[in-house]
Amino acid sequence: MLNADTEHNIHIQSPSISSLGEIQKPVADELATFNEYFHSYLKTDVFLLNRIINYLLRMKGKQMRPLLVLLSARICGGITERTYTAATMIELLHTATLIHDDVIDEADQRRGFLSINKVWKNKAGVLLGDFLLAKGLLVAVDTNEFDLLRVLSTAVKRMSEGELRQLKASKLQNTTEEKYYQIISEKTGSLLIACCECGAISTGAGQEERERMQQIGHHIGLAFQIRDDLLDYSIRKTGKSSGNDIMECKITLPLIAALDSASLLEKKRMRWRFRKKRKTTREITYIREFVSRCGGLDYSRRKMEEHAGKALVLLHKFPETETRNLFSEFIRFVIYRKK
Repeated sequence: MLNADTEHNIHIQSPSISSLGEIQKPVADELATFNEYFHSYLKTDVFLLNRIINYLLRMKGKQMRPLLVLLSARICGGITERTYTAATMIELLHTATLIHDDVIDEADQRRGFLSINKVWKNKAGVLLGDFLLAKGLLVAVDTNEFDLLRVLSTAVKRMSEGELRQLKASKLQNTTEEKYYQIISEKTGSLLIACCECGAISTGAGQEERERMQQIGHHIGLAFQIRDDLLDYSIRKTGKSSGNDIMECKITLPLIAALDSASLLEKKRMRWRFRKKRKTTREITYIREFVSRCGGLDYSRRKMEEHAGKALVLLHKFPETETRNLFSEFIRFVIYRKK
């Protein structure tokens, strides 16, 4: 339950369900059907491609985005065959972006496995990402789902724009809180908006419900990314590889907030340290401690909870059902997850 009826200064209770797996249980059959759809679109007669895809399927993720599509459809009327089409398109797109991200970031691991680009080199990684993206578009064309295609194409465009904005901001080291929100709204929020909107579209929901689901996805996306950024500054051991943003000189909300409250001298020293491309473990620890001491973590947590609270307020405009309660638990999980 919400602790307040307003959209501002909402304190979010921790989830009563402790794991994503527990949230998935009530829709386990629907997730199994989705997996059948997803796997069917990965079939190919190209030997190398088949081999890489089989390896990819072993790297199974949390399936948060297909789950979000299913929950959105359930709360807007019920899961249909179109819902599985939407979830398949989104998972193909999401997987493609992860593979391309690993190539760009020169990542060695993904979900506890060696990354595709590490095992088969960058060329295979780029081509596999392209293959999955093309498959996602073909799912829409094959099923005449041009409304879903429009939503997903818009999401891809916005994700690319967000990544490029972040790349430029990292080089210039001039990210403000306003720019930060624009970047994460495009880079992360756009796909979660698409999950919620496509789930609604798949049920034939009206414009008002579609717009409400867009807003829910928007606030979930912002809360999700702020949680990711907080995990990167976490000193304790978490499931997420922490410190990557610091190493890559990505300025995120915790650092922005800390710099805003620091003295001019502290700002100058911290910006100099943060710009260094090769940072020692001691320097990373110093940056984390600075962000914590200057209130960057507390401020970011408040903003994360604020966005999760806004998503819950919008969600509670739907009638109370088991699905709404499950959706609420999903939102709480987003901001309390450990990885």
